[in-house]
Amino acid sequence: MFESLLNALPVALQFGSLISLFVGTLIGILIGALPGLNPVMAIALMLPLTYGFDPIIALGLVAGIYNGSMYGGAIPAILLNIPGTPAAIATTFDGYPMTRKGEGGLALKTACWSSAIGGIVSALALMTLAPMLAKVTLAFGPAEYFWVAVFGLVSIAVLVGKDVSKGMLSALLGVIIGLVGVDAISGEERFTFNTLYLVGGFELLIVLIGLYAVPPVLEMAERRNESYFNSDSFRAKPSGGSLGLLRRHWRTWSRSSLIGVAVGILPGAGGNLAALLSYNEAKRKAPDPETFGSGNPVGIAAAESGNSADNAAAMIPSLTLGIPGNLIAALVLGALMIHGLQPGPQLFTRSPDVVFGFMWQMLLTAMLLLLLGGMVATRLFAQVLRMPSALLVPTTLVLMAVGVYTVNGNVTDLYVMLAFGLAGYLLNRLGFPLAPVVLGVLLGPMAEQNFRLTMLIAQNDWTVLFTRPISLGIIALLAVILLSQAWKTLRQRPRPAAHPGRQ
Repeated sequence: MFESLLNALPVALQFGSLISLFVGTLIGILIGALPGLNPVMAIALMLPLTYGFDPIIALGLVAGIYNGSMYGGAIPAILLNIPGTPAAIATTFDGYPMTRKGEGGLALKTACWSSAIGGIVSALALMTLAPMLAKVTLAFGPAEYFWVAVFGLVSIAVLVGKDVSKGMLSALLGVIIGLVGVDAISGEERFTFNTLYLVGGFELLIVLIGLYAVPPVLEMAERRNESYFNSDSFRAKPSGGSLGLLRRHWRTWSRSSLIGVAVGILPGAGGNLAALLSYNEAKRKAPDPETFGSGNPVGIAAAESGNSADNAAAMIPSLTLGIPGNLIAALVLGALMIHGLQPGPQLFTRSPDVVFGFMWQMLLTAMLLLLLGGMVATRLFAQVLRMPSALLVPTTLVLMAVGVYTVNGNVTDLYVMLAFGLAGYLLNRLGFPLAPVVLGVLLGPMAEQNFRLTMLIAQNDWTVLFTRPISLGIIALLAVILLSQAWKTLRQRPRPAAHPGRQ
């Protein structure tokens, strides 16, 4: 295997391959930075155009768009509190507060380095551990996926925000939203109120833009006579050397990258779950967890390295077993099949130059982020903050409307976006965190479907949820988080004052 990997390096370094890597990474950053566009859409549109290309050039474009878009989604998340991609949800928690404090440049640089490090670790895992890690995926059944979903849902609800009860209620609201549409198990419609629009459920991107983008715009409108951003304090060129970032964040990058790789090899988990779990773990390990959510760069480092470490790792079950880890991995399988290559174990022996060359391309595009990411973010997109709020409000609304309309070409989506925006604004005012709502939309259906599948397979024997070793491990982690949070709450509870008459 090592010899095949070395032989594929010259293939990945061909001139045509390098051009495709550069162009794909640049396109990916731009797509991720524009809310409404996503890498799945870009790769799906690009695949037919690559039919006449060499397979390694086509895969180079895919690798560039994939890695580039994961970082690109952090740019509007940091500058405007709009997640460019679903995986950038956790980046908004601390990225946007840093921009409000005049540290947008540092936030962008931290995100760029974190995405690059996570992508590099993920590519190295794909190169060295693919066959072995693919076997881990086979050990996960519906019961394990149910506990993974519950773990993500409960941990974010408990750790995000100051009030645990509000976090749990927000998560429950997200679960209710996620259950709208056709039941995946029985095929029955639920919560649709005989409305055709609701049969397919709510589009995740519309929910994201509504909850995260509209409330800040309303806040900008409220402060129309004030300077919403201090352009003088916003540094377009990030301050602080790269070595300083390495010293401050290497532990966070290591831990979050490992979490991202572990999540990546689970089909269907996705970079959004990797980012949120990485953020939670960073907050739990931090000596100052109370600063998370108010502009702590460690939160950005954890979220971005976690979601980028998912990228190449999601290709492990795809290339070795033919089981796509996510939508983009499924498109990569489609690209291979378009060029006459059959995914699976035989791919490593029949076309080693292509499969190992693609692994090198995932590594090289992650490195390209360091060259292209900061330049595109600070010299192009960051300049939007220099606009007065009177122009920024309508411009942002137009961009959101265009992005949402391009998803399905349906005007109703715009009204749904505004409705979720007003709901997000009210939740913000009432002190309810928005992150559990989004995670409930993502993980609620996943938990429900896998629970019901487990019950069908086990013939309603619920003990199967507590007898498998991996399930017990996840339950133990969940118990640690809940008990540590309960202990923290008890310690922070004010002690009753001593009776004045007692000595």
